[in-house]
Amino acid sequence: MAFIQRNISSDGKRVMTLQQFKQWLKTSFDTNGDGRISKGELREAMRITSGLFASWKSNKVLKSVDSNHDGFIDDKEFINLARFAEKHLNIRVTK
Repeated sequence: MAFIQRNISSDGKRVMTLQQFKQWLKTSFDTNGDGRISKGELREAMRITSGLFASWKSNKVLKSVDSNHDGFIDDKEFINLARFAEKHLNIRVTK
């Protein structure tokens, strides 16, 4: 798993740019290298980053951010995932 430099804000949130967020997801969780995050890859990311209820959380995330409903989070939908992460996963994504 690739690690990024972790910047923590005063409110305890991990801070990264959108590009760093994309890179972190792709290098850490896109196991087949297709440039998209599948339901299984997302479930593993949720298990690692937030532990309990990973399957339930990953389903919630996918339904929330997969705007074309193809079952994957692609490059166009990473901004949706960043917004979800800011709201629910204790991550702040900057431009």
